[in-house]
Amino acid sequence: MENQRRVKELAEKYGAENCIVIIGGSEADSAALAAETVTAGDPTYAGPLAGVPLGLRVYHAVESEFKESVDADVYDEQVGMMEMVLDVDAIVEKMREIREQYTQF
Repeated sequence: MENQRRVKELAEKYGAENCIVIIGGSEADSAALAAETVTAGDPTYAGPLAGVPLGLRVYHAVESEFKESVDADVYDEQVGMMEMVLDVDAIVEKMREIREQYTQF
């Protein structure tokens, strides 16, 4: 709930078109739920983003768009090990689906 509140406040302060959310969930479904929450609104209707479709751009830390935008050494140190044990293809597919369906920017 705290993360939802912070994302909402930042989108209001800086404009949703100027925000990108990076997800780090370890499973495709949990990452997709987090991505849906910051794009279409909280599907559980339990948090500050319930009914609030921010439409934010959202990526997972293992996606090439993010990976290519950060220092390779930092990426390897912070994400590299995780990338080796996750189902990256499933995560990438779910994130793509969420962006195509809900992202406004």
